[in-house]
Amino acid sequence: VVSYRISSGDPHGRFSIDPQFGIIRSKKELDHETQSVVVLTVQSQLAEDCGSPPLTSLLMFDSLAAKIVILDINDNSPSFMSSPLSYVIEDVEVGCLVHHIIAKDPDEGRNGQVTYHILSGNENKAFVLDKITGLLTTAQLLDREIQERYSLTVMALDDGSPALSTTQVLTIIVLDVNDETPVFLKQLYETAVRENQDPGEFVIKVEAVDRDAGLNSLLRYEIIPGTGYEKFKMTSDSGELVTTASLDRETQDVFSIKGSPSRSSTAQLYLTVLDENDHNPLFAKTQYQISVREDLEEGSAILDLFASDEDDGLNGKVMYSLIDDTFGAFAVDSVTGSIVTTKALDRETKSQYIFRAVASDCSTHLPRSTTVMTVLIQDVNDNVPKFEQSYYKASVWEGQSPKTDIIQVFATDLDSGLNGETEYSILSGNEDATFLIDSARGILATNTVLDHESTSSYREMASSHCLVLLASDRGTPSLNSTATVLITVLDVNDNPPVFSSTEYHIHVKESIPVGSHITEVSANDCDAGTNAEITYAMISGNDRGHFHLDGKTGSVHLMKMLDYEDTMKFTLIIQA
Repeated sequence: VVSYRISSGDPHGRFSIDPQFGIIRSKKELDHETQSVVVLTVQSQLAEDCGSPPLTSLLMFDSLAAKIVILDINDNSPSFMSSPLSYVIEDVEVGCLVHHIIAKDPDEGRNGQVTYHILSGNENKAFVLDKITGLLTTAQLLDREIQERYSLTVMALDDGSPALSTTQVLTIIVLDVNDETPVFLKQLYETAVRENQDPGEFVIKVEAVDRDAGLNSLLRYEIIPGTGYEKFKMTSDSGELVTTASLDRETQDVFSIKGSPSRSSTAQLYLTVLDENDHNPLFAKTQYQISVREDLEEGSAILDLFASDEDDGLNGKVMYSLIDDTFGAFAVDSVTGSIVTTKALDRETKSQYIFRAVASDCSTHLPRSTTVMTVLIQDVNDNVPKFEQSYYKASVWEGQSPKTDIIQVFATDLDSGLNGETEYSILSGNEDATFLIDSARGILATNTVLDHESTSSYREMASSHCLVLLASDRGTPSLNSTATVLITVLDVNDNPPVFSSTEYHIHVKESIPVGSHITEVSANDCDAGTNAEITYAMISGNDRGHFHLDGKTGSVHLMKMLDYEDTMKFTLIIQA
């Protein structure tokens, strides 16, 4: 009988062998990355035992090496080995290496082949990443002053199936180089200093900025030599300018000084030596009269005042103000003297403004200068003619002769001149020229003889019978409004009643009882109201009183028994 056993090569007990058949099996989970090849020593034994009880006698044994190769599966994600932080100088050329991204994958073959990709943070395409080598290079020129830090999310991806990946946020810090020129906050500084002051008098502080960082942004100021520069000194680190001697305005009243930080930017400084305030401002004119349109926009300038002051500097700086009520319509720029509107003007509310303007300097003892402003507001056509009523009712008797006045309408326009002159016309409802209107006075009159029975009224329910009046002004462009007039044509009793039939033939039996309804006559009248209220009367043919006529309804009833042998026919004359 042959039996098998593992004699060596499996210290962790990961395998077992069937002692009878020699089949090797795994007992624990295997890991290719921990150990990819296992060599087991398998020993076989040959023994003879045929008796009973069995006797065992070891006759022969042998051994062999079983080499087990553990195949790889993609069970490991790549892991980054390179630093998540990198630095690059801002003036590197395009294509310069910024960082070498390295990721390892312990799997073998395609499972361990890693490629590199940028997932986010490179929206402006500043960098290019070689997906095979992991070399990150610049794709465009960098500028620390525009962007000093980039955060790229990079991914390492293996080639297994399914593929595994890992990400890393790579921070790239752009290092500064001294590539920015200092820039003064102003290209021109203007200031003033009093004459006869002691040396060391503060004049002005100039400032410049440098977009570089660190030592590259530290500035030093100096004065460029020029006329009179020796009378001033510049503090190199602060930019403060002070006098080194007493100044005399009568000797020199203006200094032009150029200052510079240590690199290359310059600024101009104009220094004025001030005198004593011994002159008051004076307006060019003592009064102004101007005209402005009422539709001028709010904030529009209507006049630039000017007053002169022979003094210099602050003593000669004129300030403007208004000292009368302008009803909130005007204001003056205290510096420029420009008078502007502060609200919408309306000539119909106020057509003229009179107020005073004052010019003054900083003196408290000199008199101020005053001028009188008269502002006339010109009319624009901004008001629509308005009827006193939007709806009028009027009446006229039929049969009146043409040109009979019916009603006078009025419309008012708040504008002036042609803009306020109103003209009247009929806009609609007068297609047959039945009416006419005085364009100047607004008097509506008949143009033809009216017939109540033809058209009783011109009413809103029927557009062909609706008179819409138009009031227009004579402005450009013209404005207008409308009003509706309901004209009722009053009735005159000029139409007689007319029976529906000139003769009525009725046949009745002589045996019908008294009180029976015989017939009913009917007449119509084209007039209206009481003129059309009809009454009936029997004027002949009923001498013996056989019949009764209802005066209101025209109904005829039998009042006496009929006798055919007595009277075969009755002829009744009925009047409406």
